[in-house]
Amino acid sequence: MNTSVSFKNIEPSDALRDYVEKKLEKIEKRLDAPAEAEVVFTVEKIRHITEIRLRSDKLHINAKEESEDMYSSIDLVLEKVKRQIKSTKEKMQEKRPGNKDGIKGDALLPDEEPLTDAE
Repeated sequence: MNTSVSFKNIEPSDALRDYVEKKLEKIEKRLDAPAEAEVVFTVEKIRHITEIRLRSDKLHINAKEESEDMYSSIDLVLEKVKRQIKSTKEKMQEKRPGNKDGIKGDALLPDEEPLTDAE
């Protein structure tokens, strides 16, 4: 996964960068196509904010979470991303068309009547 990490009002940390990249690799296994992720870490007073923008073939996910600890905000935002991926995949499967050949053997032509044993 192509990942870009940026920091706002916080010193760049290799530990945070490695942690989020390791977690995103696990999420990439759920995707059908290669993806790009943009991660932004922000600190505002005591709030630690993590934003993730994930783009794949037909999938665009945005998630933002804040907490008092950067690692917990990373975990929370990744849980949001997982839920969004799952719901998007379910929606795509519901919209997927069925077999285009139609139902074989079970369908009656409009002029036919069902056969009965009484005859």
